[in-house]
Amino acid sequence: SLTIAVSGSDFDHLIGNHAQDADQFYEFVPEIDPVTDESEYQRVPVMALKVTLFPGRGICVGFANLHCLGDASSVVGFIQAWAAISKLGGDEEGFLTKHAESLPILDRSADIKKLKDLVLAKKPGLLQVSSFVVTTSYVWTCFVKSEEQVDDDDVLEFLIFAADIRARIDPPVPANYFGNCLGYGAAKIQHKQLVGGEGFVIAAEAIADQIKNRVNNKEQVLKGAENWLSDIKKMFAIRAIGVSGSPKFDLSSADFGWGRARKLEVVSIDGEKHSMSLCKSRDSEGGLEVGLSLPKARMEAFAAIFEEGLRF
Repeated sequence: SLTIAVSGSDFDHLIGNHAQDADQFYEFVPEIDPVTDESEYQRVPVMALKVTLFPGRGICVGFANLHCLGDASSVVGFIQAWAAISKLGGDEEGFLTKHAESLPILDRSADIKKLKDLVLAKKPGLLQVSSFVVTTSYVWTCFVKSEEQVDDDDVLEFLIFAADIRARIDPPVPANYFGNCLGYGAAKIQHKQLVGGEGFVIAAEAIADQIKNRVNNKEQVLKGAENWLSDIKKMFAIRAIGVSGSPKFDLSSADFGWGRARKLEVVSIDGEKHSMSLCKSRDSEGGLEVGLSLPKARMEAFAAIFEEGLRF
């Protein structure tokens, strides 16, 4: 379905690079039609689009899609909502990302290099010390530290991330395969370790280990696939944060015909289950844009911990 709308919202405020109320972005996300039952099958809508005009200012393109994983007994749908705001005319560029209070962070390649150097200084033999590893591990530790004290310091914390496994399975799936071919990694650490002085390095080591021994291991990458959904559900029932996106996603370069977008909002991370959005930065070569949705008080605590942790 395609919906055309006009908005009186403040365009300049929406594309601002600061924490914002998540609720203001939902008007730009299309509603996807429900699954309907036919005589011998179900009809599942693949996606929905919504184009919202800000008169004299710009256009917002909202996208929602339904991914389905099926087995003999169930079909599970995952809905992701995307909103991209483009400015009419000119050469200005960008995209959009905010929620209950959301913040784009780690947009500086210099900070990423500092974090990589810190990990390698502590763990010189560690492989897979990538921008993805240090960014997600740093955000993960700041996220956990921003919460009020937990009752059990021994409780496990999980970080769950998806991985494109087209080239990682045997035999590999063609690169032009257009569909759901994802695996996942799940790093786990005790809460008391993650909030400790070496928490960031321990997190980086755990995530790097998942990439090396699970995601990049053709014998392990599909192991237990029949239990993935139930396993992930159990992790979120304990304590978990997910990752939506990848440093390989250059979303800011997308052009819908009105020039590159000013900002990107991954609205699907604004939910009861915590997730961070991740994509290439539009302003900093080698930098990343990370979005997070938290209640205002916790977002303020997170931002303070995040900035303080980079002063070394």
